[in-house]
Amino acid sequence: MSTRIETLNPETTTGKSKELFDAVQNKLGFIPNLIKVFGNSPATLQSYLSLGELTASGNFSNKFREQLALAIAEENECNYCLSAHTAIGKMNGLTEEETAQNRQGIAADAKVQAGLNFAQSVTKNRGKVSSEEIAAVKAAGYNDGDVLEIVLNVVSNTLTNYVNHIAETEIDFPKVESGKFNVNA
Repeated sequence: MSTRIETLNPETTTGKSKELFDAVQNKLGFIPNLIKVFGNSPATLQSYLSLGELTASGNFSNKFREQLALAIAEENECNYCLSAHTAIGKMNGLTEEETAQNRQGIAADAKVQAGLNFAQSVTKNRGKVSSEEIAAVKAAGYNDGDVLEIVLNVVSNTLTNYVNHIAETEIDFPKVESGKFNVNA
């Protein structure tokens, strides 16, 4: 399968992209196809990796960041990211049922659910959320810094969602499709 933006071969890639590929290989043990697409622009790849480091250094747990990623990917209908974050979410303690629920903005924990709902609204409405939505997420226990951190996660995930839409990146994780939530299907 060919993508609309080249999926680079790490064996033949040189320069800054090769350095970044090597760093991803060392960290993850493999280089996902999305990274191979991002490698066409070292600045874009570096931005993506930097955003990942910044979100990881924030106040949110890996598990909650994966829950956000699932909710955002579902809102943006990105099958690549749904597939990747379902797999990564499982590594961070999410069950299949939780991943299906989180994609729909549902969580057993009311605070998590409020965060997912807010992230989906920010995504859907391109940041134009109501005062009531901000009040609701704050009432659930998020402070101003947390609200901004949710926006950072939306931006980071939307970058990957959009690149995957544009490139039609070949999915190299167990496939998950937007809009399909039946965990037994």
